[in-house]
Amino acid sequence: MAETTPVRILIADDQPDILNALRFLLSDEGYEVAEARSPGEALEKLEAADFDAAILDLNYTRDTTSGQEGLDLMERIRALDPTLPVLVVTAWSSVAGAVEAMRRGARDYIEKPWDDERLLVTVRTQVDLRRALRRSQRLQEANTRLQRGATPPFIGDSPAIAEIRQTIERIAPSDASVLITGEHGTGKEVVATWVHAFSERKGKPMVTMNAGGLAEGIAESELFGHVKGAFTDARFDRIGCFELADEGTLFLDEIANMPVRLQAKLLRVLQTGEVQRVGSSRLRYVNVRVLSATNADLPGEIAAGRFREDLLYRLNTVVIHLPPLRERPQDIDPLARHFLAHYASRYRKPLTGFEADARTAMASHRWPGNVRELAHSVERAVLMADPAATSITARHLGLSARRGSAEPAIEALSLEEAERVFIEKVLARHGGDVRHAAQQLGMSRSALYRRLQQYGVRE
Repeated sequence: MAETTPVRILIADDQPDILNALRFLLSDEGYEVAEARSPGEALEKLEAADFDAAILDLNYTRDTTSGQEGLDLMERIRALDPTLPVLVVTAWSSVAGAVEAMRRGARDYIEKPWDDERLLVTVRTQVDLRRALRRSQRLQEANTRLQRGATPPFIGDSPAIAEIRQTIERIAPSDASVLITGEHGTGKEVVATWVHAFSERKGKPMVTMNAGGLAEGIAESELFGHVKGAFTDARFDRIGCFELADEGTLFLDEIANMPVRLQAKLLRVLQTGEVQRVGSSRLRYVNVRVLSATNADLPGEIAAGRFREDLLYRLNTVVIHLPPLRERPQDIDPLARHFLAHYASRYRKPLTGFEADARTAMASHRWPGNVRELAHSVERAVLMADPAATSITARHLGLSARRGSAEPAIEALSLEEAERVFIEKVLARHGGDVRHAAQQLGMSRSALYRRLQQYGVRE
C-alpha cells in the first residue's frame, strides 16, 4: 500500500497545448494528474476513480464560445460528487459566464492565459478544504461507529510482556503490517492499540472491525462502504472502515474467520491501496496501516483451504504472540490490582486489596478465559463484596466452580447464566477457537459472537 495518499487532479480541455501546460505545472508541484479531452471522457474518469480537484475548460470543439458544454459538464459533476472542488478555465471570460459558473457550483473562475502562482495557490487551497471536509466526515462516522477512545493500560510484569513492549517500541514507528496471535481474551486488541499509539499515525483514527463477526455481505460493506441503492437497505452512501481509517490504522480482529471471497478483495486493497465501495465502479485511494489478530492456527486454516496464504504474507510482516495468562502467572497479581481499582471506583466500593486466600485462588486458577476472565471475576467480586469490606476474599471471586469442584446445580442458575457458563466451557475446551466452538454449539460464528458480546466474554 502506498506510503502517502496521492493528491489527484483531473484536467479537462480539448487543446493539447493547454493540457500539457497544466500537466507540467501541476506535476512539478507533486500532484498526480489525469487528462480528459472531452466532457464525456472527463465524466468517465471521475466515475472510475476518486479525485481531489478538477480543472475544467468551459469551451470545447462542439461549442467554442458559449461555455455551455463546460457548464453542463460541471453540473453533472456536482451531481456525481458535490464535495469535489471544480475550477473552470476559459479564454472567453465574461461577468455573466463567471456568475453562471459559480451559481452551478464552481469554486473559482480562471481566465486564460492564467497566472501560474495564482492557479497553484487556488488548487492548494481547494485541495486542503476538500481533504479537511473528508476528514471531518470520516471522524464523525467513526465517533458513532468504530473509533476507539483512550489507550488502555498494558499491564504485566512477566518477561513475555516486557519483550512485547520492546517489540512494540521498535516496530510501531514503521508502517509494517502486524499480526497479533494468542488465545481468546489475552489482550490482542490492547496490543494493537499500543502499536497505533506509538506510531506516527497516533493523531489519526484507529478503526476496529471484527472481521469474522458479520455475514459476508455485511462485512464487505463494513470494510469498503457502499453507495445508495447498492442493495435493498442501502438508502444512502456509507463510508467503509478503510476510508474511515485513511491516514490512520485499521485493526481487523478475528481475521481467520473472514470469508475466503472477502479475503481476495482485502488482499487487493492491501496490494494497491484502492478501495471500491459496494455498488460503485469508482476507485478511491487510501493510506492505511493494517493490524490484524487471530486465535486460530493460520497454517492449519491455509491447509484446510479456509485462509489465503498470500494474504497471510501481507499481514504478518511482524508477528506478536501473546501467551495465555496461565503461562505468565507473574501478571495475575498486577492485573487483578488494576481491575480492582477500576471496578471499586466504578461501583464506589472502599476495596483496596485481596485477602491471602483470594490471591491463592487466583494463582491456582487456570484462567481458560485469560485476562478477560480475570477482569470479569474481579468485577463480580467487587459486586459481591460486603458494602463496608476493604478487601476481596476467595469467596467473592467465585472461582471454585471453574476449577472443577463444587459445581453449582444447573437448576440454581437463570437461563442466561446457564447459557453463559456453557458457552464459556465450550470455548475453553477449544482453546478460544470461535469457529470450532460454534460448530459444537450448532450455531453460526456471527451468532456466537453476539452471545460473547452480550455476556462480556468476547475478545
